[in-house]
Amino acid sequence: MVDDDAELAGLVSRFLQKEGFTVAAVHDGEAGLAAALGGRFELLVLDVMLPGLDGFSVLRKLREKSQLPVIMLTARGQDIDRITGLELGADDYLAKPFNPHELVARIKAIFRRMEPRTNAPSQRIEVNGVTLDPAARAVSVDGGRVDLTTIEFDILELLMRAAGRVLSRDAIIESLYDRKATGFDQSVNVHISHIRRKIERGRTLIKTVRGVGYQFCQSEEESR
Repeated sequence: MVDDDAELAGLVSRFLQKEGFTVAAVHDGEAGLAAALGGRFELLVLDVMLPGLDGFSVLRKLREKSQLPVIMLTARGQDIDRITGLELGADDYLAKPFNPHELVARIKAIFRRMEPRTNAPSQRIEVNGVTLDPAARAVSVDGGRVDLTTIEFDILELLMRAAGRVLSRDAIIESLYDRKATGFDQSVNVHISHIRRKIERGRTLIKTVRGVGYQFCQSEEESR
């Protein structure tokens, strides 16, 4: 956890430890970035307002080298901070002040997605030039590897398994985040925008069905 409020970080760390997590708290951006890149941690809880290197700069530098899951802590009512965090590659966000139980729920939702899914189909999915390998958590487009964050991979897998059908934004949020969607939640929209930039390469693979949701195109004909 990276937060310059040492008292808050201490309280949250103790709460998370009681929930079974091992937590390290640091209070400036440089130390947070070094810890996140050190390979010891499975998730980063990152405040936006930090001395020296702010949270956005930490996230930007982290994403140059790592796909470590990140939950951003933003100021309540600052929608621009949430959108900026998502644009830079955050997996989720939580507005301050927050209920620590909500933070635990969001951390657990991310960890559940990262667990091996023994009962889920493990075979590779190939649709319209895109290949997704759930076992290796790898994606390639026309034979070339594409790097996705944890949440981007999971959204793409949902869409590809439902290729040809429309999935609503609410259904995606409920499936991946284990919470009800709200009218202000822009996370899925931003993540899908990222996925499009990484995989489409001049053609349409994910259609927006206005007022309904998103559809992964099964063929070049659907892409038109």
